[in-house]
Amino acid sequence: MNNSDVQVIIEIQRPTPIVGMGKPLIIGSSAAGQDYKVYNDLEAVKEDHAANSEVYKAAFALFNQGDNSPESIAVMLYKTGDVLADFLPTVFSKDFYYLLSTSSVLTNITAIADAVEADDSRLFLASTSSLEDLGKIFANKYKRTAVLYHNNPDNYPEAAWVGRAGSAPPGSLTWKFKTLNGIVPLELTNSELSQIEASNGNTYIVKAGDPVTSEGKTISGEYIDIIQSQDYIIQQVTNKVQKLFNRSNKVSFDNNGIAQIEAEVKTVLKMSDNNGMIAHDDDGLPIYSTAFKTRSQVDPLDREKREYNGGTFTFELAGAIHKTKIKGVIKL
Repeated sequence: MNNSDVQVIIEIQRPTPIVGMGKPLIIGSSAAGQDYKVYNDLEAVKEDHAANSEVYKAAFALFNQGDNSPESIAVMLYKTGDVLADFLPTVFSKDFYYLLSTSSVLTNITAIADAVEADDSRLFLASTSSLEDLGKIFANKYKRTAVLYHNNPDNYPEAAWVGRAGSAPPGSLTWKFKTLNGIVPLELTNSELSQIEASNGNTYIVKAGDPVTSEGKTISGEYIDIIQSQDYIIQQVTNKVQKLFNRSNKVSFDNNGIAQIEAEVKTVLKMSDNNGMIAHDDDGLPIYSTAFKTRSQVDPLDREKREYNGGTFTFELAGAIHKTKIKGVIKL
């Protein structure tokens, strides 16, 4: 019996995970295969996949990134003996943005990268321990594939990278300078590092005493956050204008209806600015603009077809500073 007049109740509040561009999808193979399935934590993954399985190892790397870890992940496996190229088209109808594979074999990496490039809406992250393989992947100049070089790909450093950076709002971070829980940094020679960077690869090294990821580029040389920004703008403008059409009795083909469409585009640009995606001018104002033709400026044939094709927008990406040169003067 407790005779105290004071009762203390402590509730542990866990941080709410953020979704970012979308969930990671792990693909691989097994004897029975597995349909697309979403998991909200590592314990749920363990119910279907043993702790020594490749799927579990990749999932562990994703969920092991502390408060940055994804809200959820997905897994989808094809049957052992089936053809990967036949399986891949079924993947892109599923809900995910980052694609990860349990295989680091060169032929599988290139097959997946080819499919992701053709789909043109997702990102594929892979790892390799072979500089030769990295060079062969580089020859294809993939825009939507990023490869992380590491001598121990069995720990899925690329999955840890997605776990660390993938859930952040698009445009809010660079994929360079990220510390990955559970991944050991490499000691590379200048020659090895130069070779990796020449192939637009990424790696994990120590700088100023901290283990951090390198450039954050895809194989084409484009930065991952820029690809994300492009995809985010397309996704959000498409969704918001479609929602406008869905909830309206009609969007009139006049200046009022055109202004409604323009307002949705401006909303997306404001959201993008809030994420840190858009650069600011010397007065601190975001650098973006919209230009939508009035009804009288639109081709009459488009009005007849009920197609409005007169809207444009522009903005300047904020980007990120990856290197700096600072000059100093010592006065005697």
